[in-house]
Amino acid sequence: MTALRQLAGRLVTQLGILFMRLLAMLPLRVVRALGWLLGMALYALVGARRRVVTTNLTLCFSELLAPEIRGLARRTFVYFAQAWLDRSWVWHAPQSWVLRRVAFTGATHELAGTEPTVVFVPHFVGMDAAWGGVTLRIPRPSTTIYTDQSNKLIDRWILRGRSRWGNMRLFGRVEGVKPIVAAIRSGQPLYLLPDMDFGPQESIFVPFFGIPTATVPSLSRFARLGRAKVVPVVVSMTPTGYEVVVLPAWDNFPTDDAALDTARMNRELESYIRSQPAQYFWVHKRFKTRPAGAPDVY
Repeated sequence: MTALRQLAGRLVTQLGILFMRLLAMLPLRVVRALGWLLGMALYALVGARRRVVTTNLTLCFSELLAPEIRGLARRTFVYFAQAWLDRSWVWHAPQSWVLRRVAFTGATHELAGTEPTVVFVPHFVGMDAAWGGVTLRIPRPSTTIYTDQSNKLIDRWILRGRSRWGNMRLFGRVEGVKPIVAAIRSGQPLYLLPDMDFGPQESIFVPFFGIPTATVPSLSRFARLGRAKVVPVVVSMTPTGYEVVVLPAWDNFPTDDAALDTARMNRELESYIRSQPAQYFWVHKRFKTRPAGAPDVY
């Protein structure tokens, strides 16, 4: 029975990847319509994750009324599903399609040259489109940190998709800090997504929407060790694809105080989220790790 389950799981995964390859060739409006249907279905059917999203939004936007929170939660599921299906064309469509659908704007000069750089990429739903949009237009080799997936077929598919343009190097978390720092100092930008809860061992508590939140101080750490500037990149889903906006490098960052740096990161992140609250990755249990004595919010 175990072998049969493994075979069935492998077949389902292969069919799913084939579906995404075929979906890549459809017009964007069709992909987005399917994403809308999928998002609404997930909101209606996946109660446990709906409660996570609703809890996150209620904690962070306490000024909103319950009907407003529900509406924001529904839009969050829709954007999440649309962005997931958009990976089909980001990872499989012709390069010309991706260039046409992913706009690259803002302080793009910050990513040129060879100056050591850490790119702060918050967890907005379009983060994979952001990587594609940047790596297509910046010939400079760059790096990011990758967590292995338990499903090896999915793992290979994601790795191929994220490195399809040939100038993105993915470090596994098990490789440690040294090779990443060496890459930064050599002029390879590190794309870092530190706005997740990785547990108490790797985190410090700093405010996020006024809530003491377990936050990894890796942005400050890598910028300091790599002697690098920090450049935020914010991606927004649009009716025609995505807009990837490169913001100016932060002044006076990093400092010698990782806690102050990490608190600043969260303040900057809050401002980005408030501009498009439904496109943030609220499906993650952002407040899972709690300060000593604080109740579980989920």
